[in-house]
Amino acid sequence: MTTSLQERRSPLASTDYQQALLNALPLSTAPYQGNFDTALFAHNWQTLQPASLEIFQINLGKLCNMTCRHCHVDAAPDRREVMDRDTINACLAAIDQTNAHTVDLTGGAPELNPHFQYLVDECTRRGKKVIDRCNLTVLLLPTMQELPEWLAKRQVEIVCSLPHYRQRNTDAQRGDGTFEKSITALKRLNAVGYGKGDPTRCLTLMSNPVGAFLSSSQASLEQEWKTGLSKHQGITFDRLITLNNMPISRYLEWLESSNNLKRYMELLVNSFNPDTIAGLMCRNTLSVSWDGRLFDCDFNQMLELDCQPDKVKAMHIRDFHPEWLLQRQIVTGRHCFGCTAGAGSSCGGSIKES
Repeated sequence: MTTSLQERRSPLASTDYQQALLNALPLSTAPYQGNFDTALFAHNWQTLQPASLEIFQINLGKLCNMTCRHCHVDAAPDRREVMDRDTINACLAAIDQTNAHTVDLTGGAPELNPHFQYLVDECTRRGKKVIDRCNLTVLLLPTMQELPEWLAKRQVEIVCSLPHYRQRNTDAQRGDGTFEKSITALKRLNAVGYGKGDPTRCLTLMSNPVGAFLSSSQASLEQEWKTGLSKHQGITFDRLITLNNMPISRYLEWLESSNNLKRYMELLVNSFNPDTIAGLMCRNTLSVSWDGRLFDCDFNQMLELDCQPDKVKAMHIRDFHPEWLLQRQIVTGRHCFGCTAGAGSSCGGSIKES
């Protein structure tokens, strides 16, 4: 059984080691010499600055019922990091100071946090749109049987991970039997009204490549997936979003062990698309870790690259100050080429389709 990098005491469990590995890659002959800030500067972006905060993303913990090969969080059943009630209340107090319209709940499996329903209720009471990033299989746990209907009543958008609409590709990335369980969960969501065109019960599928290549066109894949899942499984959904895999954590481990790391990073750098910069999620999203630390994005969080509004001290949700955040410079690194390659990649899917 696959376990987390942390459980295996892998060197890659260290975020410093991950960063060192990426930074040591010989990319001097690649465009911009493989330097993301150089790429920004070449396209008239002196620094990467935040825009208005629209999305408040909260990582409720690294505990998960699955251990997927590509996971950039290193989430797993053996992880015990879970956001506590005090930190959740600090998040709510911070949300009250912003005009953010969406609260995006992620993990791990966010549903496994014992305060998940409390947080959803508090956010909906405030009139916020809530997104639950669901791995689907969690909905089959005995304690989660009523969750689809509970989420539907609160008009929570469900964003579900499904690498492919075919069994072989999904199981290759997420483990044998995952596809069948995911289909069962999707049918339960359809049964309570998700994926039927009702904007209050939006069902979004999220796909990332099974291999060392970029996501295909989001627009063209959506129709292919809708046709395939409807024809073979009788399942409907509202939209498809695609993400490039980020060279972080267990996907980084796979890249290194399969001798794909340098080639994949060269692909990301060579595919740099300047038209994606304005729409990068780090510009309109704030990412909060399970322990309350603040980050410019989910990927920076997993590399422990804290956002630093005063360039000296990292910031915690207890010290949230919206004006300080607006004045910060977004922290970047080589992994950022993953968000700007091709059509771009974000938690909301592709950024700029060609």
